[in-house]
Amino acid sequence: MDEARAHLAQNPAHLMQGFWLDQTPPPQWWWDEDRCGGQVVEQATHVIDAARFLAGDVTEVFGMAARRDRDDFQGLTVPTATAATLRFASGAIANLAATCLLRWNHRVGLHVFADGLAMEISDHDLMVDVGRGRPVRPADGDPVWREDRDFIEAVQGHENRIRCPYAEALETHRVALAVARSAREGALVKMEGLRADPQPIFRPSAAPGPHHAA
Repeated sequence: MDEARAHLAQNPAHLMQGFWLDQTPPPQWWWDEDRCGGQVVEQATHVIDAARFLAGDVTEVFGMAARRDRDDFQGLTVPTATAATLRFASGAIANLAATCLLRWNHRVGLHVFADGLAMEISDHDLMVDVGRGRPVRPADGDPVWREDRDFIEAVQGHENRIRCPYAEALETHRVALAVARSAREGALVKMEGLRADPQPIFRPSAAPGPHHAA
């Protein structure tokens, strides 16, 4: 993420496409929209987090959702497909797609486009395309293990390497809730309480203090 952000420092993101195309988790609390909030709130929030890390605050959200009955998931009330469009204070726009209809993890990630630049960011690697091939670089170590370790060590009072302060996690959560609300109501949702200068958000490196992970 730091490398992706560095590429955008002087060439800001203009279009992004986010994906959480996956299976339905087995815990039945996840199947109930009233208990988990739906796939965007419970899973794709991480993709929204990544988009905000690269492009700043979201100003407008429009979402659509669909649900189909599934014989092997009786009682499933969460949408089985969600599509959303987001506008950022920076001027960027993004599309977000999520589905839990698959039987495997097909794609989790964010594609970012700027002037003469395309990047594909997954949960484990980065591809940067500037018109000279599509080189892919894997993450340093297992990102999931590292983020879990950082959170546990911060809670234990050791070095705080958590990248997303609580306030930023809350802003991302509000965007995810806005997507769900827009899909229910069929109307554009405008975000309130935005900062005049949306960047920089998040921390480039950890600093002491009580923070929480997104």
